[in-house]
Amino acid sequence: MAAVSRSSNRILLATGPRSATRGVLLGLAPGWALGGKRYLLRDDVVKLQEFQQMKVAVSSRFHGKKEIYFKDMEEKMKKKSLILKEELKTLLHLCETQDDMALARNVIYRYHAENRNVCFGEFKFGPLFIRLCYELNLEQSAVELIKDQHLLGFFSDCTSFNILMNMLFIKGNYEGALEVLIEMKNQGVKFNKDTYILAFAICYKLNSASSFKTCMTLLDEALIKGDILSRRAYSFVIALALKQNQVAKARSVYSHIMNPNSKACNNLNILIHAHSDMLKGALQILEASTEKTHFSLVKKQEFSEEVLTTVKEKLNGQPALQARYKAIWEKLQASGQVIPQTVDAMLCVIPQSRKPHILSFNKRQTSRRTLQPLNSSLIAE
Repeated sequence: MAAVSRSSNRILLATGPRSATRGVLLGLAPGWALGGKRYLLRDDVVKLQEFQQMKVAVSSRFHGKKEIYFKDMEEKMKKKSLILKEELKTLLHLCETQDDMALARNVIYRYHAENRNVCFGEFKFGPLFIRLCYELNLEQSAVELIKDQHLLGFFSDCTSFNILMNMLFIKGNYEGALEVLIEMKNQGVKFNKDTYILAFAICYKLNSASSFKTCMTLLDEALIKGDILSRRAYSFVIALALKQNQVAKARSVYSHIMNPNSKACNNLNILIHAHSDMLKGALQILEASTEKTHFSLVKKQEFSEEVLTTVKEKLNGQPALQARYKAIWEKLQASGQVIPQTVDAMLCVIPQSRKPHILSFNKRQTSRRTLQPLNSSLIAE
C-alpha cells in the first residue's frame, strides 16, 4: 500500500450503532449492570494499563523528538525502506491522535507485506494495535483492519479478536461484535475460554432466533472438540435459552456445569425450575438457602428480587404454595438474601483479575532447569 501523509488520511472515529437489548429474560426486566458498563474480560487480559504505562515510558524517551521520529517513518515509507519490528512497536506506542494512527495504519500494511512469510517469533502486533484502538476509541478502525484480507495473518491470535469484541460489547454494538466473531471463525483463529464467554454473551444480548441458533452451533462444536467452557460461558447460554423460551435446552446446558455454586447459577436454577413448572423444587431450594444462614462460615446465597417475583407470579392460583413462598420470602428478606441486582447484571458484572496462587509452588516438585527434585528450601523460594 502506498504511503500517504498523516494529514490526508484521517481515520474516522466511529463506534457503530448502539443496539438495544432485544427482549428480556422471562420474568425479568432489562437493566444495565451496576456502574452502567458491561465488561466481559478481566484487566489482566485486556492489559490496557500495562500498555498505557509502556506508552508513557516510550513517550518520555522520545520527549521533544516525536515529530522527528514520525517524519523519519514517513520518509522510510516514501523510499520503501524496510520497516523494522522495533520501529513499528515504537510508532504504535507514540500514537496519540487520528493523524498518528493514519501513519501507523500505512506502516502496518507495509510491515505485514514485507514480513508475511517470516516467522515473527513470540511477539504479535495484533493485540498491541487493538489496545491502541481501545485507548483512542477507534474500534471501527480496528474492525476494518481485522477484516482486511490484505492483513490476513497479522491478527492471528485470539487476544486481538477478544479485546475488540469486548470493546464493541461495552459500547452496546453487539452486531459489530458478532461480525468480528464470525471473522475470527472464518480466519481459523482458535477460540479460548474468553472467546466462548464473549461469543455466548454477544448472542445473549442480540436475543434473536438467529443468535440462539449461532449460540447452539458454537456450543455443540465446542463440546464435540472437547473444549473446556467456563461456568460463566454456560450461564450466558442458559440465560439466552430462557429468553428464547427454550426451557428444556436451558436445563440441559445447566447440567453441564460441574460446579454451579455461583450467584448467577443459583438464580438461573430458580428460573429454570419456575419456567419448568417445578415450583415445589424452586421453593425447596430457596427454603434450604435460608437454613444455611444459621452457620456463620457459610456464605449466604443471594437471590434477585426479579427472580423471586417470577416465582411468585408462577404461584398464582395455588394458595398453599403462596403461603409457603411468603414465609420463605420473609426469611430471605430478614437475612439480607434478597438483592435488587438482575440476572443480566450478574452475568455482565466486572470480573476480578486472577490473583497468583500463593501456594502454587507446592504443585511443582522438580526443577524446570535441571529436571531434578526440588528440596524444601528451593520449594520455599
